[in-house]
Amino acid sequence: MVHQIYNRLEEAFIAMLLAGMTLITFTNVVIRYLLNNKGLWESGFGQTLIGWFPILDSIVYKINMVWALELTMYMFAWMVLFGMSYGVRIGAHIGIDAFTRLLPQNWQRRLAILAIFFCLAYCVILFIGSYEYVQKMYMTHIEVEDLPIEKWVVYLILPIGLTLLFVRFLQVLWKLILGLEVHMIADEAKEAIEEHHK
Repeated sequence: MVHQIYNRLEEAFIAMLLAGMTLITFTNVVIRYLLNNKGLWESGFGQTLIGWFPILDSIVYKINMVWALELTMYMFAWMVLFGMSYGVRIGAHIGIDAFTRLLPQNWQRRLAILAIFFCLAYCVILFIGSYEYVQKMYMTHIEVEDLPIEKWVVYLILPIGLTLLFVRFLQVLWKLILGLEVHMIADEAKEAIEEHHK
């Protein structure tokens, strides 16, 4: 039950970030090319619109979304770093397994377990580095360029994302040890064939 809730929250968070990026980018484009278009508002059509909606007169040229690009960039980084664990869960990461598939299944599983240990070590090394980096950012109290947010808040996804990735690799390792899986990535060719025969 907890596992399913965690999976749903992971998917919802990634979807929320993607939707937020899309909305912010769309709004920024509309404001830049519509509301801040001097020629449009000085034309007869623009003056008519201002006559119908007097509030437009007070907001035209004054809305500024210089922070939108930076926020979108950070949201994208959060989505990628949060999405790493999601990619491991669904087996979507790229893997080179042409050689390993030639081996017997028990050897395939052993190589997959060895690969998982390398991945776990990679997560630990990056987690330590990212944690120290976030800690330094926290002590300096430096804000990001266009937003009133301290850098450590934005970079907090580094240790969080690596922790989530570590947990997902542990789940894959557990399945490999129990013999529930042979590979650490999905067999896309097999899935495509099965989908075709349905």
